[in-house]
Amino acid sequence: MGDAEAARGRREHMGGEPIPNGLSAGIPRPWWIYQGTGRPLRDVRLDDVLPPPPPWRTFDGVTARATVGEDPARELSGQDDEALVEPPAPPEDGQDATRRLGADPPDVRSGTEETDLVNAALILRRPLLVTGRPGTGKSTLAYRVARELGLGRVLRWPVTTRTTLRDGLYSYDAVGRVRAAAAGRTASGEAADPRGTDIGDFLQLGPLGTAMLPHRLPRVLLVDEFDKSDIDLPNDLLDILESGEFTIPELLRIRNQRPRVDIFTDDPERSATIAGGRVRCRAFPVIVITSNGEREFPPAFLRRCLHLRLPDLDTERLASIVAAHLGRADDPRVQELIRLFRERSEREGGLAADQLLNAVYLTTSAGPHGTGPGWEELLQAIWHKLDAADPA
Repeated sequence: MGDAEAARGRREHMGGEPIPNGLSAGIPRPWWIYQGTGRPLRDVRLDDVLPPPPPWRTFDGVTARATVGEDPARELSGQDDEALVEPPAPPEDGQDATRRLGADPPDVRSGTEETDLVNAALILRRPLLVTGRPGTGKSTLAYRVARELGLGRVLRWPVTTRTTLRDGLYSYDAVGRVRAAAAGRTASGEAADPRGTDIGDFLQLGPLGTAMLPHRLPRVLLVDEFDKSDIDLPNDLLDILESGEFTIPELLRIRNQRPRVDIFTDDPERSATIAGGRVRCRAFPVIVITSNGEREFPPAFLRRCLHLRLPDLDTERLASIVAAHLGRADDPRVQELIRLFRERSEREGGLAADQLLNAVYLTTSAGPHGTGPGWEELLQAIWHKLDAADPA
């Protein structure tokens, strides 16, 4: 059996396996790689089942640590492949993932449309724009994908009104370097050890910049609350989303004197070697961009993304989230809270799942005292509107 047939067989095996006990949703599609369970793939390597990118989404970035003279355009395998890419992503950040997914992730399969679009974005190497009401699991999706596909630590880029493209790509502490140089001079004015002011010590790749390093497998990048960005940021992103590369001007200017520079990355205790001031990806990252719908995006940006709108959470998904984080979904009081929460959510135009978690934790922690009219008033205050300054 050839490699293509073997890969196809593995995909069919993954898509056709029975749904584990407790999982809901329809029958998986044969072409799915991401199954929407949030559970790590078993006995399958992602690079064995992931089809090659479309010709217009193929990138040939090579790590600057590679041996000089290697041809990055050739087809690589085995040791050569490992020599020309960055080291594998750090393992999943357990504490961060637990906050997002819970200690015991929910036994609920994602909906068909959601899983369809995640797989389409993965295969087409396109960003996935995820919209929906607050608290419907938009950010959590990135962590589910990373865990199921074994893609390691999620890179998170939180966006605010002051965020610029450079914030996501890299940062340069020019003031810190000047101060370090001044502190390194002797009393006579002669410069001390120049390594103390190495430019690489004052540069750090941001989440987007780290995701664009030439990895063998794609990194997962969460661009969170993108609708809060400055009006120009979506257009500023167009080139890097299309080209898969960017330059660091501070290194580009000194490329003749310093052709290679080691700089820090967004991963803790990790660095990367940058050659000629240029970063170019090899495996285009899995980019999940979340938006609460507070603004519209320009057509040029939307054309480069696939769009997924998450529906409001139903009773089954809410119960599974409570079970994942608190392990108390079978408690009658919890079931009643879920029912009341859904009713309130429908009246108020949508509430967030963490508002339900707050109520469940507060009620169960209070034990037999968590009842009565006063308690109900407290719960109603916790379940306040999300779309108005005055929740009354």
